[in-house]
Amino acid sequence: MRRAAGQRKVRPAGTAITAEITLHHGDDGEFGLAAVLDLELGGVDQATAEELGAAAHQLCPYSKATRGNIPVTVNATAVGW
Repeated sequence: MRRAAGQRKVRPAGTAITAEITLHHGDDGEFGLAAVLDLELGGVDQATAEELGAAAHQLCPYSKATRGNIPVTVNATAVGW
């Protein structure tokens, strides 16, 4: 998140990230992992929070390693900290 924000010259007032990893049953009958990332960013508007969430997901080494292998949902929310 810090790198994505720095590249855009944005400085969130506060950041909280929660990751929820679950086991899901796919259409093929196999079990797999799924991830939901909830981001809360202070001091930015909603559009900027969403942009930073998407950008951080592209830069993250873990996201790069799992891309295409597990479904990931990124929920970014601007909060008034």
